Amino acid sequence: MTSRRSRTGSTRVPGLNLCLPSEAQWEYACRAGTATALYTGGIEILGDRSAPALDPIAWYAGNSGRGFELEQGVDSSGWPDKQYPHGKAGTRLVGLKAPNAWGVCDMLGNVWEWCADDWNPDYDGAPTDDRAWIEADAQVGAYRVLRGGSWEDSARLVRSACREGEAQDIRGDGMGFRLARVRESAEPPAA
Repeated sequence: MTSRRSRTGSTRVPGLNLCLPSEAQWEYACRAGTATALYTGGIEILGDRSAPALDPIAWYAGNSGRGFELEQGVDSSGWPDKQYPHGKAGTRLVGLKAPNAWGVCDMLGNVWEWCADDWNPDYDGAPTDDRAWIEADAQVGAYRVLRGGSWEDSARLVRSACREGEAQDIRGDGMGFRLARVRESAEPPAA
């Protein structure tokens, strides 16, 4: 059984109405009106970590170490098939790659983004609108949806349709979030 409750909560700034986007909302924002693997078109994968179409729009394992100068980072010297040679890689500041057609940056790569939906391996029984698919009996630590791929992922994981499930209490430098603003109801208050 599924519940239609949402995971909203802006207790620190009342009235701001922020939440994690549903998986459907995330993909809609990522694609920006397109239906291709990337919001810029198709993708040709030349090697596990080499897909030139990703370079202008996403940080992934093939390019995330190019020009990486921070002391922190992961040793990437042994990663095969990289688009560019690099020895250390990690997350980057948002906005260094080209945005999608709606002006939204870093929808692909850099960090996996949490969605409000509980993880389901397929879409059988999913809501048919943009609401999050939240199981009524989900346990704390249950799996939740992540979208977009990260700086340490191969090219095949950095696509508009790619999705993963992970325990919602796990943390890592390849994970992050993006908040969505909840629309105010258009219905007038009851008299």
